[in-house]
Amino acid sequence: MGLSEAGRATLLMAFVLAAYAAYAFVVGGRLRHKPLQMSGRNALVAGGGAMTLAALLLLYGFLSLDFSLRFVAENANRNAPIEVLITGFWGGQAGSLLFWAWLLALFSLVAVWRAFSRHSHLVAGAGATLAAIQIFFLVLLVFVSSPFERVPVPPLDGRGLNPLLWDDGMRVHPPLLLAGYMSFSIPFAFVMSALISGRLGNEWLAPVRRWMLLAWAIQGAGLLAGAWWAYHVLGWGGYWGWDPVENAALLPWLTATAYLHSAMVQERRGFLKAWNVALVIATFCLAIFGTFVVRSGVISSVHSFALSPIGPFFFAFVGLVIIISLGLIFWRLPQLRSPGEIDAVSSRETAFLVNNLLLTAITAATFWGTMFPLLSEVARGVKVAVGPPFYQQVNGPLLLGLLLLMAVGPLLAWRRSTLARLWRGLRWPLAAAVATSALLWLLGMSSGLAILAFAACALVAGSIAVEFARGVRARTRSSHENPLLALLGLVRRNRRRYGGYLVHLALTLMACGVIASQFFQSEESVTLRPGEAVAAGRYRITFEGLAARSQPGIDTVFARLSATAGGAQIATLRPERRVHRNWEQQPITGVGLETAWPWGDDLYVLLTDWEEDGSASFRILINPLVSLIWLGGAVFLAGTAVAAWPDPGRVRVPRPESRALSSESSTPPSGSQVAGVPLALGEP
Repeated sequence: MGLSEAGRATLLMAFVLAAYAAYAFVVGGRLRHKPLQMSGRNALVAGGGAMTLAALLLLYGFLSLDFSLRFVAENANRNAPIEVLITGFWGGQAGSLLFWAWLLALFSLVAVWRAFSRHSHLVAGAGATLAAIQIFFLVLLVFVSSPFERVPVPPLDGRGLNPLLWDDGMRVHPPLLLAGYMSFSIPFAFVMSALISGRLGNEWLAPVRRWMLLAWAIQGAGLLAGAWWAYHVLGWGGYWGWDPVENAALLPWLTATAYLHSAMVQERRGFLKAWNVALVIATFCLAIFGTFVVRSGVISSVHSFALSPIGPFFFAFVGLVIIISLGLIFWRLPQLRSPGEIDAVSSRETAFLVNNLLLTAITAATFWGTMFPLLSEVARGVKVAVGPPFYQQVNGPLLLGLLLLMAVGPLLAWRRSTLARLWRGLRWPLAAAVATSALLWLLGMSSGLAILAFAACALVAGSIAVEFARGVRARTRSSHENPLLALLGLVRRNRRRYGGYLVHLALTLMACGVIASQFFQSEESVTLRPGEAVAAGRYRITFEGLAARSQPGIDTVFARLSATAGGAQIATLRPERRVHRNWEQQPITGVGLETAWPWGDDLYVLLTDWEEDGSASFRILINPLVSLIWLGGAVFLAGTAVAAWPDPGRVRVPRPESRALSSESSTPPSGSQVAGVPLALGEP
């Protein structure tokens, strides 16, 4: 049996096991027959093994350069290093679908196995839902887009990956996004199980929050990795271009963020049940939409694959999910009604609600802008592009509103907050915002919008500092610890709350980087001879000369430049142009990139052309404070890890609704206030 036949047989086996698991969970759930449900769980385990074997077989095909497989011939080349051969696995359509389905099989068996001991009432519905999703992807892999399809006459060498995909970013960004898209399936499955079973109290919140938080973190890491990859590889001088595929990856992250906030309102007050269910379903549908956009080719993007026959299958699958989900929601609507109303406008519940409205508005605007070219082509026969100005004008004010809400939310109490209390919490953050505005104006910043945005960031940072200071002060008074030990104990005692504050701080840092690079980026195009220099902002950049290098299958020309400031050398830059002989029509730009300290500016230089006399043309950009985006990304991951880390020796048991409601008779003191909007990770 050849590799193609073995791979097809393994996928077919996984398909049969997924079909049996769906049957066992459906019938076992209806009959409340636990052994049959355990049989379904075992089928998921066996299916995970089969999918792992299929993934290993395809990986072996790449490493052995088996060009009898069409997918390997299209995405591998003899001159490619081993790390590029491995990334060929997810570098094309069929392989990325296999990667998605393989991870789903592994996550499904872990989720169902854990649910048997912790949430047994949700096992049948969740297991059946996950098996059904696996069946959909296995239908595509077995019958529509198989990575194990043979070619009649194997070529002597393969086409190989597009040279843009030889970068380290290809080894991080696509796997993270595929894993993020996939992992939104798990919370969706638990919500579907709750709808099917009618168990719509707070019992389903714990597993959904845990898995949603994991998916949200993975998707967020994937978005950050994509921004970093675009910044240092594409040569456009930026990290985000509102490309349709970028937008599609952002959409489920936004709705997941909204859910992680509004779920706290349900945990604490019993409100927003139907809304939370709808957010989880919308997040899953948007994750499938993101997978569909890049793989169907129906929307033009620098990231998308060619037009593919799998598009209608994804469209039909999303439509079926929406129809079934809406039917279940309307069926269970009486059980999803909230038991009361929000008591006051000046309350944390209101802040969470406004937060959700803003996030939903950003999602809707981004979705509309992404789909508008396709809709205009269908309606008028003309594809009308939607560029970055649309998103900046629409989403910019909404994002500014979110920043302001991040500052106010943590200072509001549940049920009702007084203006006096709010002022006590806001006076120092407001002072920081005013001081920041005055300082920037005195330093010569003329853009009022930029000053307002930086002031909002200062307001958020000040609000976070106030909350940490309150907690440390209360702890030092009660336990007589030194401030550092008090801070560590504070975070350890309430990881969800203070991990959420770290996430807020991360978003504030990233916002500062985005604002600075958007408002104050400078650009210059010059042609220099060796030894000539050009002034770029506070820097002087000198062109030292050109050099060439040849590797197997690749020819490279690069320039050497030095950057000085105040007479001192601060950076050496080496922009380049590469030509891969398999892709001669597509030369690749290598960015010369260095961060100049202490100012934090990125010196970003592109080699655009050169002449026989040794002169060369360059595009030089000065991007201020972009490094704050990557620093914010590190803080984001750290804050998420802190918030998600389980408390030792402490098990959270979801509260029955009656108890949750009765516990609201009083407002907790300021020292124990939970994190506010848009804290995705705060305690209930």
